[in-house]
Amino acid sequence: MTTLRSDEFMNRALRDWEDLVYRLALGQTQSPADASDVCREVFISLLKDSTLFQDDEHLKAWLIRVTINRCRQLHRTMTRHRTQPLPDDDALLPTAPAAPAALQSSDVWRLLQGLSQKHRAVMNLHYVEGYSTEEIAEIMKCRPATVRSRLHRARAQLKTLFEQEESHEELADRRIPCFDGGSKEPECGA
Repeated sequence: MTTLRSDEFMNRALRDWEDLVYRLALGQTQSPADASDVCREVFISLLKDSTLFQDDEHLKAWLIRVTINRCRQLHRTMTRHRTQPLPDDDALLPTAPAAPAALQSSDVWRLLQGLSQKHRAVMNLHYVEGYSTEEIAEIMKCRPATVRSRLHRARAQLKTLFEQEESHEELADRRIPCFDGGSKEPECGA
């Protein structure tokens, strides 16, 4: 029979780390509903797990690692089993922590969604959660140089995405309204 962790331990873990797990899952899944599911599953795993944590940092690292693994597993499952999303009905969705709402509405957050999962993960851990490259390397089970490379590539990709978006907006601003309701490009010299 599996021994479950105490209520006191779980309440403290939820209070201290639920927002971090949810933000990380949201950054990886790009979906509040999936992030809530991942968050719930991570804490259920913690409840059932028998790891003896040395300190809070050990617990935090374990939660981050399990969150990333669960997001990868969800991504693989979704890739194999294509599904149709449910209609947007906020009453059906569980309530999410309030902190990520500001992140989700920002332009940077939207541009981050264009990055690969591994690049989103290092950007989230470094810039949102404040981890050093050495700590991220330990969490992601890779070398610090790999983390620095991923951060460099992610920043370069973000810059490219930002520049592309700016050029699209600039072109849209240059369009001239036509009488038929459409628009056309300005003539040379106009």
